[in-house]
Amino acid sequence: MQIGIPDDAGPLVAATPSAVQKLGALGYDVVVTEGAGTAAGLPDDTYRDVGAQVVSDRAAAWECDVVVCTTVPDDVAERMRPGTMLVSRLAPAAHPDRVRALADRGITALALDAVPRISRAQSLDVLSVLSNVAGYRAIVEAAAEYSGMFGGQVTAAGSTRPATVFVIGAGVAGLAALGAATALGARVRAFDVRPEVAEQIESMGAEFVSEPAAQQQVSADGYAAPLTQEQLAAALRLYTREAAAADIVVTTALVRGTAPTTLTAEAVAAMRPGSVIVDLAAPGGGNCELTVPGERVVTGNGVVVLGYTDLPARMPRHTSELYGTAVANLLTLLTPAKDGEVRLDLDDVVQRGMTVARGGEVLWPPPAVQVSAGPPAPATPQAEEAAPGAAPGAGAPARRRPAWLNGALAVAGAVLGGLAVAASPAETVGHFTVLALAIVVGFYVIRSVTHALHTPLMSQTNAISGIILVGALLQIGSSSVLVTVLATIAAAVASVNVFGGFLVTRRMLRMFRRTDDDGDTTARNDAGAAGATEGSAR
Repeated sequence: MQIGIPDDAGPLVAATPSAVQKLGALGYDVVVTEGAGTAAGLPDDTYRDVGAQVVSDRAAAWECDVVVCTTVPDDVAERMRPGTMLVSRLAPAAHPDRVRALADRGITALALDAVPRISRAQSLDVLSVLSNVAGYRAIVEAAAEYSGMFGGQVTAAGSTRPATVFVIGAGVAGLAALGAATALGARVRAFDVRPEVAEQIESMGAEFVSEPAAQQQVSADGYAAPLTQEQLAAALRLYTREAAAADIVVTTALVRGTAPTTLTAEAVAAMRPGSVIVDLAAPGGGNCELTVPGERVVTGNGVVVLGYTDLPARMPRHTSELYGTAVANLLTLLTPAKDGEVRLDLDDVVQRGMTVARGGEVLWPPPAVQVSAGPPAPATPQAEEAAPGAAPGAGAPARRRPAWLNGALAVAGAVLGGLAVAASPAETVGHFTVLALAIVVGFYVIRSVTHALHTPLMSQTNAISGIILVGALLQIGSSSVLVTVLATIAAAVASVNVFGGFLVTRRMLRMFRRTDDDGDTTARNDAGAAGATEGSAR
């Protein structure tokens, strides 16, 4: 089968040479329109070098068995042959007439912007790709507009304070924006109505702004729901307060494609002259009341409001590279035999969720896919029925101990511990003192270290475990059976920690090791494995 890569209207291209090479390995013949990758810095010769057929006839790519593009023209159904397949961003909810036209022509249409949000489909999710690039580019645009430097500077003539960046929303775009701003040295604060993302924000080096009155319960599907009137009022007060203290504000709030208002005209009026607002929700109408989609606006008090809707296209090389990788991953899924033949399996929830038209039928919207971004809600305990003859109240839940009893037990435990230490030899008292200090120091060290450094911190505990191991080995030969048993257990546990720490260190280092893959330099990402090792869930 032939895969066509037409010349899209914008600077993006649906497949880079590395993606074309992967498609060729799957058994496909790739046809690329002449000049399709020029705007992304990819000359035609780079496509020819990997085996693609570069054609000057712009209609040739549209007549292939499979057509892959980043955007579709209004007459896409007329350009393609009946019975072929289209893979692109289709916005099926916003353009039902287009989907109907494709179905009427017998075209199988797969929407890359309808990928189910489940872990198995992340490698196909172009929306995350575009959001990531948009978040990064938002900081680039803000830095160009801002009249100062992001990072604080110390010079012989004096010092400057770092810029303050406030990010509204911690989805893919928001996290990319705060990561880029942190890397530039800015002081970054962020807020999201989903409380479960606080740890992600802090792991990126930003400060999570807490406002319980404006936050929802832990979401079941990873998306924010519309706020109640009380939550909305609390959120708007928070946004107004933070925006007034910020130099740059990045808004990313979208609820099912709709942009709620997060910055009112009054909030913008309270901001300092020279401040910058980058509205990443401009394609959905904008989060700021003064946003004009696609344009740069300067308010009466000197605040710059950027409502650009083409931020990913302003970085065409890397956007095209990531987009093409997602396309190659999709075709790999559709070609299990690697024989150049597409086999669409509608029993697969990922393929079914993307398929909006097939065999003359419109298949949009797809069946709901159950996803869970947060921990499942604990089941409500129910008292079991008492068995016949059981004592009254046997099935009732246990009564909680009163608070005074817990306090009394704590005091009694402290007194007994003090007496045990007082009755111990002076040598043992010293050991107890070292243990207590180690517990206190360890507690404050762990609490003060950012989440992103927990893995390397755990790796450094290998040295401590090694000391424990040496001490245990010295005590194994003791004449006391109890000491020998405890030393053997300590040696075994310390050995597990030492070897486990080396494995964690190795995985951590592999995250930053670069390997050559089809001529491109890529970074191996074992973050999920390292995160699982330290007991954190994404």
